[in-house]
Amino acid sequence: MPDHLPVVAVIGAGAAGLMAAIHAAGPGRRVVLLERTTDGGRKILISGGGRCNVLPSHLESDRFVTASSPNSMRNILRSWPLEQQREFFEQELGIALVLEEETGKLFPVRNSARVVRDALVQAARSRGAEWWHDAHVTGLEPVPPGWRITIADGRTLDADRVIIATGGLSVPKTGSDGFGLDTLARLGHTVHTTYPALTPLTLDPPAFADLAGVSLPVTIEARSASERRTSSGGFLFTHRGFSGPAVLDVSHVAVRGRIADEPPATLSVQWTSYDESTWEALLAPGQHQVGTVVRRELPARLAERLLQDIGLDPTKKLSQLPRQARKDLVAALTRYPLPWTADEGYKKAEVTGGGVALGEVQPTTMESRIHKGLFLCGELLDAFGPIGGYNFVWAWVTGRLAGLGSR
Repeated sequence: MPDHLPVVAVIGAGAAGLMAAIHAAGPGRRVVLLERTTDGGRKILISGGGRCNVLPSHLESDRFVTASSPNSMRNILRSWPLEQQREFFEQELGIALVLEEETGKLFPVRNSARVVRDALVQAARSRGAEWWHDAHVTGLEPVPPGWRITIADGRTLDADRVIIATGGLSVPKTGSDGFGLDTLARLGHTVHTTYPALTPLTLDPPAFADLAGVSLPVTIEARSASERRTSSGGFLFTHRGFSGPAVLDVSHVAVRGRIADEPPATLSVQWTSYDESTWEALLAPGQHQVGTVVRRELPARLAERLLQDIGLDPTKKLSQLPRQARKDLVAALTRYPLPWTADEGYKKAEVTGGGVALGEVQPTTMESRIHKGLFLCGELLDAFGPIGGYNFVWAWVTGRLAGLGSR
């Protein structure tokens, strides 16, 4: 055996870091996984309401958001097809997955995020990766021919190759502090402006607080001066504003526009699956009361609020509706202008938007084009996807590439 085994250091034991360690580890090299918390994988544990939506059942790459080259992003995603990822989790990790039909997400049969986190940790350890917990990395410097890592307690580690998987800025209570982004910027990498993505939107004053807890499936369109996105899914009124997958998936349009100092993005909601012509037919002159018809299709509190907003008496019969009132009601039901003033920020953001430019990493290995022996993966890269397992896909794919590339 050689006197010195090549050392691969993986900084961060989240989804991407664990996957990187699993694929970096093996005979002939020493893999050290440095994690600032006691256990790692905390975002895995809180994902999917503690159930962990491991993967989507299908993937549309054009639903990802990046300020980098979309082609680079697609090439990275293609490197590990979705069906092969599922095989890895089911066959190599032994986690049986089941499809949740209504959302298109794949969850562990046991409905436990801890099962996923623990299986990833065990796989990394069983392949020989060392685990340094409570290792708060404070410095990373190139020391040819490799790298020197400094830890807050005074320890140092010299590594031949380093994989940075420190995440972004979202959900700071899980350990995300932006260390990797700051370090990579200092090392000369381009870091596109970061911002909270997949985050609830707020309204001040909270004019819809009385509807807090009301939820329903909707289609929502967000439009800014530079972008337009549409999303369908769950919508939730909160005490401070709006949440749910449909809102989270378009929130970046509002946030990016605000950061760019553009005019506020506009949000428009279609409250049901019915389009204008369908509602016009439902609201055609007849003996039913307006409130009865609208409440049949919407939660009662929301139906009452919409009628109140346009000044319609819910007891009025459809045959008594003036033409303009009917048009106003159809508009409120199919393209309701949703006011917003701010967002919940990184505290409740599912992911970090922006990050290291994809053009500065090799798409086949995730190795930095600026520094040899430095590999990047996960949330600190400039790409994120919608709710529903897309961001785990990004973590799994880039983590695997970085792990294999570091060998």
